[in-house]
Amino acid sequence: MAKPSKKNRTHEKRKVRVRKKLFGTQDRPRLSVFRSAKHIYAQVIIDETGQTIAGASTLDKEAKDKGGFESKVEAAKFVGKLVAQRAKEKGVTKVVFDRNGFLYHGRVKAVSTGARDGGLEF
Repeated sequence: MAKPSKKNRTHEKRKVRVRKKLFGTQDRPRLSVFRSAKHIYAQVIIDETGQTIAGASTLDKEAKDKGGFESKVEAAKFVGKLVAQRAKEKGVTKVVFDRNGFLYHGRVKAVSTGARDGGLEF
């Protein structure tokens, strides 16, 4: 089996370190962000029950219909607003932000900005 690259090992270390400190409760669920090369995904999760309340990604119908994003950062901000809208429909206003081991920069930061603009507090 191939040895994981140093970049992947450091990402996993950051992910574990961050997740040790974060826990989504009924009052403050966890807003988790996953970033791939092409897309970005965001979910609002209650860790006590393992339940996903709301989710959004660049693969969603709303994002595809809007389409024509100038950049991935702009698309990530739209995903943040979309997940905030869906979470607010379910009665969630306060969350804990989980960057999932990714650096708080670029698309991850854009999701958080979009979620804040959408009305979520963290």
